[in-house]
Amino acid sequence: MTKELIRSSMKILLIEDNPGDARLVKEMLYEEGAKVNLDCAARLEEGLKQLKDKVYDIILLDLNLPDSNGFETFLELHKLNPDIPAIILTGIDDKELGLEAVRKGAQDYLVKGKFDGNLLIRSISYSIERQKLLLQLEKTMKELKALKGILPICSFCKKIRDDKGYWNQLEAYISEHSEAEFSHGMCPECAKKWREEWEKTKGKMKSMEASE
Repeated sequence: MTKELIRSSMKILLIEDNPGDARLVKEMLYEEGAKVNLDCAARLEEGLKQLKDKVYDIILLDLNLPDSNGFETFLELHKLNPDIPAIILTGIDDKELGLEAVRKGAQDYLVKGKFDGNLLIRSISYSIERQKLLLQLEKTMKELKALKGILPICSFCKKIRDDKGYWNQLEAYISEHSEAEFSHGMCPECAKKWREEWEKTKGKMKSMEASE
């Protein structure tokens, strides 16, 4: 099951100053058959520079580094790289801190010595997928917000004027600004009105035929 979660093209940045812990993470990944591209940084500053120079799928972060200490380490990293999922690897077994980390944007909080390669791979894979869903949700919310405000609409044909001054069919405008698709039908009121008009038309046609 674990191997099904592994993508060989996965690019991981490990920010960890302890050589022993860094080596252990590498061994866990390789033992699980994860053929990933793993880069390491021993300082937060070094990790931030690598994030500017290269694209990564996920970050594994130790909170206590030579140039940054505690939860502020994650906050600084996340502030500058909000779209990249991050997993905190720490020796501090604190449930409250773990929950706070997730609330502030971390995808997971793993305590050193309490996870193996299988759990690490699962956490990495699930974190990447969750981040994709979050980004898609943010995109969808922005698209929905684009429909807020005052929309100029024609009182007769119901076309909508866009921000460039062009008049568009209502369906076309909504489809362009969202992922909604339209299926056409007839509401009860319009159906009743249509039947009444049709009956009137049929009555007129019969009258014309009778007069002939």
